Amino acid sequence: MKSLSLTINGEPRSFPAPLTMAGLVDALELAGKRVAIERNGEIVPRSTYADIALADGDKLEVVAAVGGG
Repeated sequence: MKSLSLTINGEPRSFPAPLTMAGLVDALELAGKRVAIERNGEIVPRSTYADIALADGDKLEVVAAVGGG
C-alpha cells in the first residue's frame, strides 16, 4: 500500500494514498468542525476539499476554530 508523507503543522505524518483534503479532515477527526487549511502556502477553500488530491511532500497548516467565551 502506498503512503503519503505530509507535514502537518510542522510535524511529519504518513497517511494511506490516495488521499483528498476531505479525507484528511476525516482522518484528523476534524469532520464537522470549523477548520482552515493552508496547503503549501495557499489557503484551500472548504468547497474544494473533496476535489483536491494531496501529494507526497505537501506542507499543511491546519487551524481549528475553538468556541468559548
